[in-house]
Order: sequence, then C-alpha cells, then structure tokens
Amino acid sequence: MIEYLHSTIVIRHSSFHRHLRLALPVMFFLLTAGYSSAQTWYTVKWVNDGDTIVLTNGWRLRYIGIDAPEIDHQHQKAQPYGYQAKAFNKKLLLSQKISLEFDGERHDRYGRLLAYIFLADGSFLNSRILENGLAFYLHRRPNVKYDKRLLKAQLEAMKAQKGLWQKWKEEKGKYIGNQDSRRFHLVACPLAKNIKRKNRIIFSTRWDAFHAGYAPAKKCIKEFWSYK
Repeated sequence: MIEYLHSTIVIRHSSFHRHLRLALPVMFFLLTAGYSSAQTWYTVKWVNDGDTIVLTNGWRLRYIGIDAPEIDHQHQKAQPYGYQAKAFNKKLLLSQKISLEFDGERHDRYGRLLAYIFLADGSFLNSRILENGLAFYLHRRPNVKYDKRLLKAQLEAMKAQKGLWQKWKEEKGKYIGNQDSRRFHLVACPLAKNIKRKNRIIFSTRWDAFHAGYAPAKKCIKEFWSYK
C-alpha cells in the first residue's frame, strides 16, 4: 500500500513538472505580449510647425519643454529658423509611428495635448530638436520630468553653435529674469516691472539668460530673434 502511494505521488509529481514545462512558454508569451501592448503607438497626420503636430485620431499635440520659432501665420511673420524647424519635424515624423509620454499637465490653454514624443527607434524627439538648435528650452511647471535633459540638449547646441545659435547677434542691454517662471524680459517690458524683487535676476546678455535655462517672455519675443 505504501509503495502504491509512493508511486502515485511520484507519478503526480512528474505530471506536475511536465505540465509546468509546457505552461511556462505560454505564460512567458502572455506576459511579454501584455508588456509590449502597454506601449501605444500613434500615427502623425500633419506637422504644423517645429513643435506642434496633428495625429490621425484628430489629437493636436504640443511638445513639452521646447519652443520652436514661429512660421508665417495670421498677424505673425516667420521667425528665423521657423521653417527649418518645421522641415526637420516633418522629415522625422510625417506618417510615422510615435509613442507619447505625459506629465503633470495634460492640455494647454488652447486645448492642445501636451506630450513628450518618442520615435520608433527610441529617440526622444523633444531633445533632438533642441540638439539641432531648432528650438529653445522652455521650463513650465508642473511639466518638468525631463527638464535637465532638455536644458542639456540646448547647451550642447549652443556650444556647437547650431541652428538658432550659429549667427548670434547680441545687443547691449540688461535683461531681467523671473526665477519663478524662468522667463526673461527686456527692462522696458511692462511685465518686468511686475516681477517680485526676491524673484529677480539680472542678465547682461540674452545668451547668458538662455544658457541659464530662461526663455524670453512672450510679450518681448520679437526683440529676441534678431539674426543676420
């Protein structure tokens, strides 16, 4: 009787291991399939400019952490490198698959979805645009997940004098930065007068302000894109 029970246990034990060996590949497939499907891919339908696109599902996307020069539109003439930034964006993205990553704020005041863009090869588009000098770094809380990486990309472009930074024309003057918003202004800008004293920082050149990770205040932006 004991021998019979022992043999039965051995058989069942052996059967368990055989089924486990058969089940493991299936379990691995299901787990990896679930992991890969967790990353959603989207197709780009239209490229508006250097930092805005439209997906085939109708979503309008604005890139987080960068600001590309404007192209011609109503009441706005194209800024230097605006069309180069759009062409670069279009070359990489049009009809391509991309994945998105979000941060603390999902939409801007225009209703556009705010996102970090990753290409099929794994490269980080927001950073690539900055690395090529086709936009400047734009700090905006609460979307600060990749701030250090994006500022580093801009500093590399400035050092290499790529794109926006290669024909830099510096005018004498003093610029006032807001340490809270990370924007800088001409002294004559009305917004500069509203900056609290404790948040003020003075820059002697625009280059210094950009290098410190500050972006031009929107009201003053026309004064900052004067290239030869």
